[in-house]
Amino acid sequence: MNPKPKWGQRGEWYVVIQIVLFGLIFFAPLIVPAIIPWPTPLDTIGLVVGSGLALFGGGVAVVGVLNLGRNLTAVPHPKEDAVFVEHGVYRFVRHPIYCGIIFGAVGWACLQNSLLTLLLALVLFIFFDIKSRREEKWLVEKYPAYPDYQRRVRKLIPLVY
Repeated sequence: MNPKPKWGQRGEWYVVIQIVLFGLIFFAPLIVPAIIPWPTPLDTIGLVVGSGLALFGGGVAVVGVLNLGRNLTAVPHPKEDAVFVEHGVYRFVRHPIYCGIIFGAVGWACLQNSLLTLLLALVLFIFFDIKSRREEKWLVEKYPAYPDYQRRVRKLIPLVY
């Protein structure tokens, strides 16, 4: 039986940083309201595009959670009894939950007409890129087929990145 890993060895700090970023993104438009509102028609476009991105992102994240099933964990280190998942939305993007959250954050920024929130969504994208790099090192160690999967499927944005 393996001893219980120490706090932080499975990537718990990534989760803490992620929660802080989520809070900043959600509350930024309330704490720092738009000093200069987006001009018409950008405000209307922001509502339409933001709604679409938020719905798309939410859908991708939820489907990613459902496809992952019992393999889901809050930390980036895979569970001991986890199995390699590459079906469902995982055929199109290696990290659909992160993908969905990124699209949702951009959508939220557009809905709020908030450049600060848009900037924070970019920070979230960079954070998820860094977090996924660490996560993928563990996945490569655990699953021999993972490197081939990395070559075939984009990491965070389907068909793009």
